[in-house]
Amino acid sequence: MHKQLVSFLLVLASWQTAFGLYFHIAETKRKCFIEEVPDETTVIVNYKVELYDPRSNGFMPSSPGIGMHVQVRDSDDKIILSRVYSSEGRISFTSHTPGEHVICMYSNSTAWFSGAQLRVHLDIQVGEHAIDYASVAQKEKLTELQLRIRQLLDQVEQITKEQNYQRYREERFRHTSESTNSRVLWWSLAQTIVLVCMGFWQMRHLKSFFEAKKLV
Repeated sequence: MHKQLVSFLLVLASWQTAFGLYFHIAETKRKCFIEEVPDETTVIVNYKVELYDPRSNGFMPSSPGIGMHVQVRDSDDKIILSRVYSSEGRISFTSHTPGEHVICMYSNSTAWFSGAQLRVHLDIQVGEHAIDYASVAQKEKLTELQLRIRQLLDQVEQITKEQNYQRYREERFRHTSESTNSRVLWWSLAQTIVLVCMGFWQMRHLKSFFEAKKLV
């Protein structure tokens, strides 16, 4: 039973360090992902690029010349990161405005194996999940209790940021709803005025017509 428990924990640990997802991309294709991020929050993207090998009918580690161009845009559509990385590595950036951040990846060249297919493994970590606490404990020489307190403080800080972001979204949604309701009200009022004017004009026109025909 003890061995099974240890084996289960090892498998769980391997899952936690594995890449979260993968996707296929051609040399001219762009893939984008949207991540909702509070302000002043660290985001870490781990990635690994593999090249399709027709001889083995599988994906193999890519050559050093193949890399990925990564571009990150914030909620105001401003570019906060744009550069070419190698075929495997880690990307890190910090958000300065809350909202949706768009992470786009595409190949750094269009002239390698003429239509080669790539498989990109991707793992996006936000907030306290992006912190390597083992390195923090080793660097700052923290005890297990101090490290646990540090983790709890980071979690509380991240929860506060998430709450502030939800308030920001709620306020933005309320403003959008109020603006929409105001526009609907003015549009309905304008339609009513137009209908009243058309009815008044038709009545005047019919009255003039009947008077001309001496029907009234």
